[in-house]
Amino acid sequence: MNGARRKVCLGALAGGAALLLGALEAQAKPARKERVIKVTARKFQYSPSEITLKRGESVVLELTAIDFVHGFNVPSLHLRADLPPGPVTRVRIPTDKAGVFDFLCDNFCGSGHEEMNGKITVLA
Repeated sequence: MNGARRKVCLGALAGGAALLLGALEAQAKPARKERVIKVTARKFQYSPSEITLKRGESVVLELTAIDFVHGFNVPSLHLRADLPPGPVTRVRIPTDKAGVFDFLCDNFCGSGHEEMNGKITVLA
């Protein structure tokens, strides 16, 4: 094998080894665990109605309506979902900025509907 060919082969081996090491490092890092918070919606309340999160964490709310097609609306985060009675509705909450974000039911569910709200606090 001549010198030029040897350099090309060694370079290819080194590049392949670097790719393999990078793939192994990616596998060794633990996957970012997703935090799941179960929320129940029933006339005229969410439970829990106050949710505190850390900035940057991965969070999904699993919302279940008990008695009616409720709504879940976080206007300042541009999130909205209908919650039919029974099945779980998953909503991913962005936590890239700290603050207090109000949520509410936006499907009229009877007298007391105006009190069906809560807040999500994302700590810095």
